[in-house]
Amino acid sequence: MKQTTFQNVDRRITRWMAEHGLTLLRISIGVIFVWFGAIKFWPGLSAADQLATDTIEKLSLGLIGEDLARLSLAILETTIGVGLILGRYIRLVLLLLLGQMMGTVTPLFLFPEITWSQPLVPTLEGQYILKNLVLVSAALTIGATARGGGLVDDPEVLEAAAQKDLITKG
Repeated sequence: MKQTTFQNVDRRITRWMAEHGLTLLRISIGVIFVWFGAIKFWPGLSAADQLATDTIEKLSLGLIGEDLARLSLAILETTIGVGLILGRYIRLVLLLLLGQMMGTVTPLFLFPEITWSQPLVPTLEGQYILKNLVLVSAALTIGATARGGGLVDDPEVLEAAAQKDLITKG
């Protein structure tokens, strides 16, 4: 069957996305973490500053004060971001990211008066937290390729690989 110009262009674009999408995803998330982490080094610059420090203080039962909480979070987020940008120690970086995300979601339960305006209606702070579901999904996608896998742009190749996997396991 003859390929149309549209199909050829579509195939090239899809191949480019498969070849570069994971790298761009990893780097873009890294940039966000470096950026959001870096501004936490200065009190009051981050919109999430007070909520984040209050959360850490409450989770630590008051053992970690506001300044140490802010500094620790700034270091953690910046470290995650640099690791993602460099593509080094990805398993460790993703473990740190998922741990940080678990902490990020806790204000939804610890401070419902700040994160929800009514049931199922998040405030701006709640929306800021809930958007992290996308970061978690992206981290899982990156993690799925940590052993060297990647995206496949050709469904026939994917089907052949699946069939081979079924044959070798069967």
